[in-house]
Amino acid sequence: MANVKFFNGESIPLEMHKVRIVQKLNLLPVEERVKCIAEAGNNTFLLKNKDVFLDMLTDSGVNAMSDRQQAAMLVADDSYAGSATFTKLENKVNEIFGTKYFLPAHQGRACENILAMTFVKAGDVVPMNFHFTTPKAHITRLGGRVEELLIDEGLNLVSDHPFKGNFDLNKLEKCILENKGKIPFIRMEAGTNLIGGQPFELANAKAVCELAKKYGIMTVLDASLWQDNLYLIKTREEACKNMSLREITLEVAKGFDIIYFSGRKLGFARGGGICMRDKELCEKMKELVPLFEGFLTYGGMSVREMEAMTVGLDETMDEDVISQAPQFISYMVEEFKKAGVPVVTPAGGLGCHLDATRFIPQVPQSQYPAGALACAAYIAGGIRGMERGTISEEREPDGSERMAAVELLRLAVPRRVYTLSQVKYAIDRIIWLYQNRDLIGGLKFVEEPKVLRFFFGRLEPIGDWQQKLAEKFRKDFGDSL
Repeated sequence: MANVKFFNGESIPLEMHKVRIVQKLNLLPVEERVKCIAEAGNNTFLLKNKDVFLDMLTDSGVNAMSDRQQAAMLVADDSYAGSATFTKLENKVNEIFGTKYFLPAHQGRACENILAMTFVKAGDVVPMNFHFTTPKAHITRLGGRVEELLIDEGLNLVSDHPFKGNFDLNKLEKCILENKGKIPFIRMEAGTNLIGGQPFELANAKAVCELAKKYGIMTVLDASLWQDNLYLIKTREEACKNMSLREITLEVAKGFDIIYFSGRKLGFARGGGICMRDKELCEKMKELVPLFEGFLTYGGMSVREMEAMTVGLDETMDEDVISQAPQFISYMVEEFKKAGVPVVTPAGGLGCHLDATRFIPQVPQSQYPAGALACAAYIAGGIRGMERGTISEEREPDGSERMAAVELLRLAVPRRVYTLSQVKYAIDRIIWLYQNRDLIGGLKFVEEPKVLRFFFGRLEPIGDWQQKLAEKFRKDFGDSL
């Protein structure tokens, strides 16, 4: 990370790259934005990208590739079996994580499917620092259940705790003792997605692995958001400040039996994989790769993407590369704090997270405040964020609503995609929205899938609050978009 100071005293993040390829954006008038969100069933996943100005839905598969990555795609070995490109990727993964075996898959949730099908059975319990939607869905569909054992500070949205993604070790040991013989593995997620991209610390990861080893339980690391977690360990954990990124990565990885990742996040390319040191573990999972993904030397990935991912993993060990998104997120968080906008602190990875419960307290949790705020942000600025709250949960077996622990609107910051002026635009529109928060109302489902409903469920607003919000926008901004 470059140490650059501005002479005027201003403190702003500085991009350590230049833009060589551009993509035109489209900002619709507010009246059209109201129509578009209605046509999308008030679900930002269903918006058409041509109608979105700033796509802050996710950092998955939308990060910008470097010149080195694009150049690497031109030399891919496009063979079905035995590809030299796969060997390069395999070697790079094993170098980064200190592993020996690698199984490719088309993305992170495919890895989760393989892990669940191999190790989880009915009645099993999988402890996690915090759940994510897709691994939980794979575990529960096989009759298992998830135990979230995050430290208490993790759900305190206004905090200065630097590592809110840590496991509570006392809770973990208690869970192990209460579920002897029923725990196939302990899953630890880097950059806990659903609580604001909050990191865990190296010391906590090591303690979790030592506790698991004591009781003979396998450990699994979801490293999809590792680069953000890595940067925050490097800058926040005193014992790691003089370690290199590669040293920190190897030190974390050596305690885990299995590491999997989504290349859409970690390597700036579409794909994923599972790596491990133990041949027996590899053999248990290997046969599922050709059954569900593709042959063992491509696993559903394009060889061009594999070449790009190999370079992207190498770039993840460059602090100038991985610092930009966390610095932009931190900048957004600090600007929102100055304006009084309720935001998760400290700034984590992945994106800036607005606390919908405090942003629009008039909207009860049964009316999906995080989803409503996502719709309002699109109306206010053409900004597509992601609901991370009750809509992202699934109903209880009896049909009752399972209320989420937190209601967040995630404004993801894809890596190397947006400029600071675009980030400032998003900040401006959200501050305006907060000042007009009393106009925002709730949502209700009109089409509700049983599984992963946040992806393609459809909702409608309760009342005419969206029209009133658009009218206030036009009054305040005039002819401006």
